[in-house]
Amino acid sequence: MSFYRAFEDRYRGSRATITGRLRAYQPFVAPLAAEGRADALDLGCGRGEWLELLGDYGLRARGVDLDDDMLAACRERGLQVETGDALAALRAVPDDSLALVSAFHLVEHIPFDMVRALIAEALRALRPGGLLILETPNPENLVVGASSFYMDPSHLRPIPPPLLAFAAEHAGFARHQIVRLQEAAQLHTDARIGMISVLEGPSPDYSVVAQKAAPARQMAALDAAFATEYGIALAPLAQRYDQQLAHENAELHRALGRQAERLDAEHARHQAEQAAGARRLRQLEQQQQQLEQRLRQTAEHLHETQRHLHHASVLLQETTHKADAMGQLAADLLASTSWRITAPLRAAVTFGQRARGWARRKARGAVLAGGRWVLRHPRLKRVLRAALTRLAPRLQARLLRSMLHASAATPAPLRQEEAGVLSPRAARAYQELTRAAQQAASKE
Repeated sequence: MSFYRAFEDRYRGSRATITGRLRAYQPFVAPLAAEGRADALDLGCGRGEWLELLGDYGLRARGVDLDDDMLAACRERGLQVETGDALAALRAVPDDSLALVSAFHLVEHIPFDMVRALIAEALRALRPGGLLILETPNPENLVVGASSFYMDPSHLRPIPPPLLAFAAEHAGFARHQIVRLQEAAQLHTDARIGMISVLEGPSPDYSVVAQKAAPARQMAALDAAFATEYGIALAPLAQRYDQQLAHENAELHRALGRQAERLDAEHARHQAEQAAGARRLRQLEQQQQQLEQRLRQTAEHLHETQRHLHHASVLLQETTHKADAMGQLAADLLASTSWRITAPLRAAVTFGQRARGWARRKARGAVLAGGRWVLRHPRLKRVLRAALTRLAPRLQARLLRSMLHASAATPAPLRQEEAGVLSPRAARAYQELTRAAQQAASKE
């Protein structure tokens, strides 16, 4: 096995893998067979995967390649191939005779002038409405353009998609489409992408599919295929990454903002709590000062009370001593001979005082009874009042006081027989005298 075939088997992929990838061109190629006889020429056909697939689509395909070892795999499968130069084989094709010209991973092996010549010869050889497919590694994929492209030592230089597309347009093809291929399926979802996706995520391969001018009805069969967007380019993926990063940064800033707000609120709450604590501490200090002041006052009062108690105790002791002395003096007096000798004299004095009191009470009763009798005789009362007023006013006052004192506690009401004797005027005078006596007694 040649070096290049071994290299292709290891790094390009198995036949099944390559065939699966080539099915992406079915929307472009299948309608060609519907137009009748469709011949195809594949330049640099390699192991013949594309030739087999074109037969499945109904096209008569043949291939050309310089590597006989690669062509051996095609001949083993009964594919129509020949050894030769791709551009020379294309130049040998009659004008307007092919429905399809294809070259998979060929243009990166030849100088760009030969690429332009190949495109021009393809335009000549294709029938109206025929297709040119040129597939090559995609340098928009930075890993491909900077690394894996140079794994193949026969590669000259990567060709950017816009350059190859312009070459087809400049050669005279009616329309073209850049078909990007083999990107990861998850990049077509909303899944988050990282920087590695920007570096190696764009479609690793691309092709320029160009169509030769034809009547509008014939061109319309491929309108849908040419209107579809294929694969992922570098710029949209980078923009998506930037948007995602900007969104994440915005979310992060919002989260930081919310966290800052929470921290500010927490800080404000702590400050409020500290302020409240400081106020409470000041209140406690004031209460402590007040309590200390009250304790000092209490201590002072207690000291003053103790001083008064001590003074009272001293006075009590002095009073006790005096009382003891007086008691002893009284005891000595009672036990003395003079006290026993004067006992009859004291008894006589006491009897005299009692007799004088009894006599006073009797005299006062007699005066009161006499006064009442006089009151029952108005004429006599007027005579006595006039005589006492002129001759003995002081005696009149004493008699009045005696009568008031005698009747102050419970003045005796007039008996029925006395009320019948007294005139109405005398009865009223007696009632006035009784009220005056009661008022005088209450004042005393």
